[in-house]
Amino acid sequence: MTKKTFMLSRRTLLRGVGVSMALPWLESKSVWGDPEVDGQSGAEAPIRMAALFSGNGFHSKEWWAKGEGDAMELGRVLQPLNPFRGKMLFCSGLYHEEARKGNIHSSQTGNLLSGAPIAAGGEIRSGTSFDQLIAQTYGRSTKVPSLVLGCEQSNPSVHKNYSMLYSSHISWSSPTTPTPLELYPALAFDRLFKDEVTPGDRSVLDAVRTDANDLRRQISVSDRRKLDEYLESVRDVETRIDNAGKRGELQGWRPTLDKPDRPRPADGIPQDIADHMRLMIDILVLGFQTDTTRVTTLKLNNDHSALRFPNLPSVQQSGVGIDYMIHHLLSHSDGEDWLKVNQFFVQQVAYLAQRLDSIQEGSRTLLDNTMLLYCSSMMAGARHDNDRLPVIVIGGGGGKIRGGRVIDYQGKADRQLCRLFLSLMDKVDLRPAAFGDATEPLSEV
Repeated sequence: MTKKTFMLSRRTLLRGVGVSMALPWLESKSVWGDPEVDGQSGAEAPIRMAALFSGNGFHSKEWWAKGEGDAMELGRVLQPLNPFRGKMLFCSGLYHEEARKGNIHSSQTGNLLSGAPIAAGGEIRSGTSFDQLIAQTYGRSTKVPSLVLGCEQSNPSVHKNYSMLYSSHISWSSPTTPTPLELYPALAFDRLFKDEVTPGDRSVLDAVRTDANDLRRQISVSDRRKLDEYLESVRDVETRIDNAGKRGELQGWRPTLDKPDRPRPADGIPQDIADHMRLMIDILVLGFQTDTTRVTTLKLNNDHSALRFPNLPSVQQSGVGIDYMIHHLLSHSDGEDWLKVNQFFVQQVAYLAQRLDSIQEGSRTLLDNTMLLYCSSMMAGARHDNDRLPVIVIGGGGGKIRGGRVIDYQGKADRQLCRLFLSLMDKVDLRPAAFGDATEPLSEV
């Protein structure tokens, strides 16, 4: 493996008591990077990598793409991503050989980002995932090497001799250590901006107000506008987190008493799954926008998920929401409600792409500087079909990835998904001799 030493480079921070808040890219002041440390211009934005996952696959007949560029045609599942066709790489036919051995959710998900063999029979063993390999090297240049977020709690049970922890974690820090998921938006926010990851009553923005006012006097008019927009987005996330916490709600549970008879968690998880996902995405964007982290993994739900979707009106059962069946059972059909749930998840990916693409970093947008991977561990939940995994990449990887293309590997040799991971690692100058079951990156990526 080619090794490269990374250090936390000097960068401009807004500081307050217990708070250190990184800044977005600015044209008139070099706020990131140290050429002597990073080997890059302080004015050049770095590459970021985000891996998003939703469980149980998709409506397989509607997951497709054809054509190229802005004229690319997308199946109904992917329709929310129409605005980003020119920046999308649709990869068909990639798979994991090791994931086919158990043919159940756990054995197909625990190695999704590693391609490693999965242990059964009570033992927990997979492989270090590629996002964590990037975090342990390239990610060390930032305050938070890796931000791993989730919107559904882990399942500690066992299914057909495989631990359900495999279904609950796609990011692994080592072969025996699933990376802990941060489910609470407040704590994820604190990790980016506070020196200690504990809930606090004082606003981050209030703590850094003096430093922010001093900075305003040193930057251009356009940068002042960018700074104000950034600070306003931080305030918006703080407010939404605060409101969610005041409700004291925990995903999947609602109080049945007017006054609780037991302590509630402070700063709780939003009960509304859509609000929860959007909050986590906005925190992801803040992490990238400030270069506080360059590597984020967001698990929108578990494989074998128990989520319900009362926020989505049912097509098949008039007058009700899609909460009559949990996500896992719903995936065993190809009905219109299943399609609607699929589109809901893809809408979250589109929201992330839109947020990233709205942030300018010099001549590129933040999306242009990002590699956004979206995938699931099977194509169709009814068949547990993982011979051709649903995989797309959105974003330009700092100008190193050309979008607007469909690449079909079905029927070809050497179509390991790990070859794509090698390609993405290559964009951040990480070039292991092998990863998972692959020894060469995909030449087309």
